[in-house]
Amino acid sequence: MSKYLFKVKLTPDGLKGLLSEGGTARREVVERMVEGLGGRVETMYWAFGDDDVYLTAELPGNTSAAAMSMVVSAAGGVRTNTIVLLSADEVDEAIRQKVQYRAPGA
Repeated sequence: MSKYLFKVKLTPDGLKGLLSEGGTARREVVERMVEGLGGRVETMYWAFGDDDVYLTAELPGNTSAAAMSMVVSAAGGVRTNTIVLLSADEVDEAIRQKVQYRAPGA
């Protein structure tokens, strides 16, 4: 399973929904959605600052993460930024790959 960090910004409509339903109810909705895609929520934190929610989740792959982000953003309550997370083993595997590249002007 692949791991993702979703940075979430609430829109005014999303904030109204949060104030109406509460954080626990919204977390339950998110957990059901992620589980319905074959994944698992690892963490979900509300925050101050540029982003309102940080969600880490395991999902089957990029298409599941993209589908979730598109559907949630299209509903209008939030805007998401999805970040693919790599384990140390995945970084090691990437380092071992041979890449043919020449920097501009080199």
